[in-house]
Order: sequence, then structure tokens, then C-alpha cells
Amino acid sequence: MKFDANALMRVARQIFRIAEPIIRERLNDRSGSQSGQKSGSSTRTSSSTPSPSRNTSDSSRQYDDAAQGSWERGGYPGDYPASSSQGVAVAYAPNPNGAADPGEVVWAWVPYEEDYSRGKDRPVLVIGRDGEYLLGLMLTTKDRDNSVRQNPGYIDVGTGGWDSKGRPSEAKLDRVIRLRQDGIRREGAVLSRETYDDVAQAMRESF
Repeated sequence: MKFDANALMRVARQIFRIAEPIIRERLNDRSGSQSGQKSGSSTRTSSSTPSPSRNTSDSSRQYDDAAQGSWERGGYPGDYPASSSQGVAVAYAPNPNGAADPGEVVWAWVPYEEDYSRGKDRPVLVIGRDGEYLLGLMLTTKDRDNSVRQNPGYIDVGTGGWDSKGRPSEAKLDRVIRLRQDGIRREGAVLSRETYDDVAQAMRESF
């Protein structure tokens, strides 16, 4: 049986011309579908990503959002004067009401003693009030008062929720810091009444 090669080529060309538009249409449809899936996937990923926030708990968010009174923005009126520190009205009064009260340890931006324009977030023990301001003592985890060396400017307060690593802390007695209620970033813990009284007594004796 003989085959005419030229005839077969003509038939093949006709079949290709008929099939070519169909093939191109299928390829275009597939390309568009894949593009749409990628776009949709990107959109879903973007919309489902939560916006960043510093804290997620209600109490922490309350303090973060209310930190417009932080001295980090400037305006620090200065430390409470040493000459008046013996007259600080200390009164142990912790209260889980969302506001900072004496006996509670809070986090706030504390200016450096030598330069009020600079500072850092620190835990502070609230000890009393001075008009519109809270009065507090800065806490530190550096061990300055121990069996090896005595530093009367510091007193041990133990451990608490203000330090995530559970390290013992000391209160700095010779500097009384002023804070604004709306400058508190978050609450840390409540000091025991006994420890608070020891701190208050040591503070009076240090001036």
C-alpha cells in the first residue's frame, strides 16, 4: 500500500490549523487560572496576618495605649527632692483596679539621673504620691547589697513578676522618682506588706 507523503503533510497541516485556536484558548485559560490563584493566595495571607502589637492581654494593652504621659516624651519635672523624702506619705494600698497604687511594682520609662532626656524602661516600686504624681523607687537586679559588700543605698526586695527570669531585685533608696499615672506601661506585681514596710523604713533612714 503506497502512501503519498505530500498528501499526509497537507492533512497534518489542516488538522493543526483546526486544532491550534483550541490549544491556544486552553493554554490561556490555564494561565489565567493559575494567576488568579496566586493573587488570591497572596491576598488571603496578607489579610490573615495579625497587625503587630506590644501586648495582647487587656491589662497590658491598657497601659501600653495609655503611655502618652511617659517621660520618654519629655517634660520630666525632676526627682522628688531628698530634703522632702522623709515626709513622703507612704501607705501600703495595692488595688487591682487597673491603676498603679503604693505597694505595686510597675514598669515605666525612667530618666537617667544624670540626663533626663535619656532613660530606659524599668520596674519601679510605687511608694506614695505627691499631688498629681506617683512616687517610686527604681528596682535593679544588680546585687549591690550583700554579705560581701554593704551598700546602704539599696535594699533587697526579693523576686517577683516584674522580672521574667525570676532574679532577686533591690530597690534604690536614694532616688525617689516622679511618675504620671498615664505614663505607666504595665503592672508587674504586688510587693508583700512586710517587704514594703522594710523598704519604706529604709528609705526614711537613708535621708
